[in-house]
This record gives sequence, structure tokens and C-alpha cells, in this order.
Amino acid sequence: MRLMFDSPTEAPIQVLRTACSRGKTLFPMRHWVLLVPVVFLAFLLLATGCSPSPEADSSNGPAQRPPTQVVAVAAKVEAVADTLSLIGSLAADEMVALQSETAGVIERIAFEEGQQVEMGQLLMELDQSKLAASVVEAQANLALSQSNFERNQELFDGKLISRQEFDQARTRFEADQALLDLRKRQLKDTRITAPFRGVVGVREVSPGQVISPNVTLTWLVSLDPIKLEFNVPERFLSVCRQGQTLEVKVAAYPEMSFTGEVYFVAPFVEPELRTTLVKARIANEESLLKPGMFATVDLTLTVREEAIVIPEPALFRSLDEERAMVYVIDQAGQAQMRTVRVGERKARKVEILQGLTAGEEVIVEGTQKIGPGSPVVRAPAEAAQIYQ
Repeated sequence: MRLMFDSPTEAPIQVLRTACSRGKTLFPMRHWVLLVPVVFLAFLLLATGCSPSPEADSSNGPAQRPPTQVVAVAAKVEAVADTLSLIGSLAADEMVALQSETAGVIERIAFEEGQQVEMGQLLMELDQSKLAASVVEAQANLALSQSNFERNQELFDGKLISRQEFDQARTRFEADQALLDLRKRQLKDTRITAPFRGVVGVREVSPGQVISPNVTLTWLVSLDPIKLEFNVPERFLSVCRQGQTLEVKVAAYPEMSFTGEVYFVAPFVEPELRTTLVKARIANEESLLKPGMFATVDLTLTVREEAIVIPEPALFRSLDEERAMVYVIDQAGQAQMRTVRVGERKARKVEILQGLTAGEEVIVEGTQKIGPGSPVVRAPAEAAQIYQ
């Protein structure tokens, strides 16, 4: 028996009709229970397979990937310097231990530890009562010896006394004059003042304490400017000279750089180390730099005025120390991978020696979401300002 169907979806229905018309001839009654689910499932499969695809109706080709938004920055032409990094040490421009030249009792302390003081400012004062009395005594002795000297001068001129008597009177007068000057100086020394502008250190004494000469009372340190001392290998001495500017960094402030100026280059080379001592001064108005800190010094060797520079985040993959990969936006608005040769790295910028030209746009954000040939769209200009 051969059954003809008008459409695939009509096949199960036709089978059922034929079976019903022929009764047990085509399908015995015991098979009906199994036949109905099978026919129903076939109907569903045929109906689904013959339905037209919505995607096929809506498009004649594969769906296009939407452009990915990225942050891009154009390669610029800037001056780039080849630098030599050296390690140096910071030292106070001036540093002195304050001591008293005379013995006495501390009567007053006129400063706080860590205080900024000016040149000539009073720091400590000793008891002056004894020295003040000695000054009065010396003045009285001087007045007496002066009167005696003047009287002997007249007698000597009249040849009434000998040369020896006159010389003794004159010597006594001069000695009393010197003693008065000494007592006045000792009285002045009871006032201990700052010899220069600086910061006072730890106080080593207390009010009422008896001190003797050459006992350290406190320290005075000049921090602005502050000195930097470092050693330069002899082969680089040709690029180190007085007046040269330096860039200095310290571990305490990794995001900051300080500018110094060389003021001293030693006139000889250390025979054992083959280096020369160099000193520079650094402005330190906020007193951020402290004596004893280690510092990294960047000594400029050469300068390339027209170097190609891009932000360092544009290097999304490093091949070795000299080569890396970047994404460049082509004229079609697609990201293209390119190998570049890198040079100096400084302040989150990197010099490109080969592989880019000025004006080409490199992607600094969004590289993880794209591949070669991916369509991209540039983010607003504000997003790239931090890389300028």
C-alpha cells in the first residue's frame, strides 16, 4: 500500500485517517496505545523543521559586531633625555651642635624642639647675675687704673718718675681694659642665639641645669636648601659640571621628583672606586627631604629633541626589554596590532624608537576587549586627558 501526502505536516494526520478507515488491517488495536504518542511527536518535529528561520528572514548575511569603545591617544613629538641613575645621600646644608662658651645655670629655654628659627634668634639664656657683677667690678678697676695711668703720664712727661713706673701704670690700665672686655664677652655669651636660619633639634638640657663649656645643648640644622652628595663614575665626568640640573627622587615620596643644581665637582678621582664626589643643592621649602635619606639621581647624558612618545599603558604586551606590542587605530576605524621598539621610560611615558610615527593613535584603555581588526570607537576626549 502506498500513501501520498500533500505536505510533511499532513503525514501524521493522513496516517491516522487511513488507520481508522481500515480498522485492524493496518494497525491492530493493541498497537494504538503506542502509536498515538509516536505520531504526535513526529508531527511536532516536522512542524518545527519546516518553519522559516527568523534570522534568515531578518538578514541576508552574518550579524556585524558593534564597535568597541576605547581610549586612544596620539603619539607626540617631545624631547627625551638619556639619563644615568645613581644613588646619593642627602645631608644638611648646615648643621651645628650648639654649645655654651661659658659655664653657668640655664635660666630660660626659648625654643621648642623642631621649631624653625631665624638667624640671631634667642634660644637659651644662662643666669647673668654673677657675670653682671663681675662686669661692674671690672669697670671700677678700669676707672682706677685709667686715672692712675693718666696721672703717671703727666709725671713722666715732667720727668718726675722713671720709665719703669710709667710702664707699670700703663700695663695695669691695659690689663684692666682687657679684663672688662672679657667680662662683657662672657656676659654676652650667656645668651645663646641661632647662628643661621634652620630647624632646632632635640633639647639636651633643662632649665636650672648647671652646664660647663663644650656641652651640647641642642642641634641646629639648615634644611632649605638641602645638599645631595653622590659619586659619578669617571667615564661620565664629561657630562657632569657645575650649574647642571638634576632630577632627584626619594623612596618616601615615590610620585614626586625634586630638582637640584650641581655646585661642586671634586677635582680628583678616587683611585680605588674610580669615581668623583659631586654635590648639589635642592630646594626644600616644605622640609620634605631629610638629612640621611637615600636619593636616586638622574644625570642627563644626551637629549633627543624630536622623539616619538606615547603613554606607557599603551604597551599591552612586552616581547623583550626593547620590543613591545601596541594597538593602533587605522583609517577604517579598526584596531591593528603593531610591534614597536621602545627606548627611555620616564614619568609613565615611553619613547618609541621604531614602529610609530607622530600623530598615529594608540589605544591606552580597552585593549583587553579587542583583537586585530576589531572595529573601535573613540571615547570622549575627556577620558584621554590623564594621558596627555
